[in-house]
Amino acid sequence: MPAPHTSPAELFRHSLRPLLDKDIPAWVGLWAEDGVLEFPFAPDGWPARLEGRAAIAAYMRHYPDHIDLHDFPEVRIHRTTEPETVVVEMRGVGRLVETGRPFDMPYIAVVTVRGGRFAAYRDYWNPLAVLEPGADFTRSTR
Repeated sequence: MPAPHTSPAELFRHSLRPLLDKDIPAWVGLWAEDGVLEFPFAPDGWPARLEGRAAIAAYMRHYPDHIDLHDFPEVRIHRTTEPETVVVEMRGVGRLVETGRPFDMPYIAVVTVRGGRFAAYRDYWNPLAVLEPGADFTRSTR
């Protein structure tokens, strides 16, 4: 677990490793108990807002069974005028487990860190990508 003095950029970069390692409990452990994960572009049937670490864990628990991430080849972290908040541009690449098809998703996220943990994370991702067969990692929980 990163120390409470970890900067938002350091915590974000650290958080990519558990995702690549398919260690969802470790990734969820980086969240504040009352953290909020939002998806402003969530398609119908997908959650737009998750409140609390338990809700985030339930949402993410089947992710590695459906999306096999291999790399985040482009990660750019931009500081903001708020020291606890960064804006991140990145790509996640890998494959869809069910079909073997490539997965290549660009993301923009606005991330706020408090006490060395994620407090707020607005994830702007392409909702059309989850319409691909095998991409719906929430189907086991909906």
